[in-house]
Amino acid sequence: MNEELKTAEALLEQLIQFGVTYGFQILGAIIVLVIGLKIASWIGGKVSGICIKKEFDQTLSLFIGSIVKVVIVVFVIIITLGNFGISTAPLIALAGAGAFGATLAIQGPLSNYGAGLSIILTRPFTIGDTIIVKGGSGVVHEVKLAYTQLIGEDKELITIPNKRIVGEVITNSHSSSIVETRIPVPHHEDVDKVIGVLRKVLENDPDIPDEPSPQIGVHDFTYGGVILGLRYWVPSQQYFQKRYRINTALLTALKKEGVALLNVSHGAVSLEATSADLEEQA
Repeated sequence: MNEELKTAEALLEQLIQFGVTYGFQILGAIIVLVIGLKIASWIGGKVSGICIKKEFDQTLSLFIGSIVKVVIVVFVIIITLGNFGISTAPLIALAGAGAFGATLAIQGPLSNYGAGLSIILTRPFTIGDTIIVKGGSGVVHEVKLAYTQLIGEDKELITIPNKRIVGEVITNSHSSSIVETRIPVPHHEDVDKVIGVLRKVLENDPDIPDEPSPQIGVHDFTYGGVILGLRYWVPSQQYFQKRYRINTALLTALKKEGVALLNVSHGAVSLEATSADLEEQA
């Protein structure tokens, strides 16, 4: 029992001596570390804010701010370790060896980060653009270092690894998407009149921009008539919704003017024809 008390007293005496000798040093190192982390976060945020004010891309601005913060944190840690009398040279060498091994182990994920950095710097697209790329299509929602997220027509979230984007053909239509429609018309119809009816519908539609203007013309020829082609732009986030509504308006206008559509198998078919009539023709 006496030996245990003596051991405890000796241990307590050593702790008190350690606290007296290194207490202020430890406290100072902790204060430096806390203040350094706060300063690093503040400076990183300021750098990001300045980049955004200079009209840099938002993702690039946040990335630059994060890099500045990490660099400052590394310096603060080195200073803190130095206050404890720990040599940082072996730690730097160990970190370098560890980084080399980690690079080989996570080569796949790192390629995504490299591709993400390339996207942020070259900016082939920005948030809000509509892109088509191998792996998906939609409106760009967010660009991260590892991946890019798109919002599809049905509001689905599409996540594409950045390494699948860099090096591929990217179609960027910005905030709009093109609609291409084909309308077959028989020879006996006045093509110029039909084009005028269709053009009037497109030009009066509030969702179709004046620039680029809608395009209408003879797209191709077929037995018994011609095929008219229509090309116009609509907002990407409402592509199908606008396309279906405009198609209905085009059909209503043609029906009002008594224009017949061409049935490639059975010749001209009036828009007034019922499904029963079509079955009889078949």
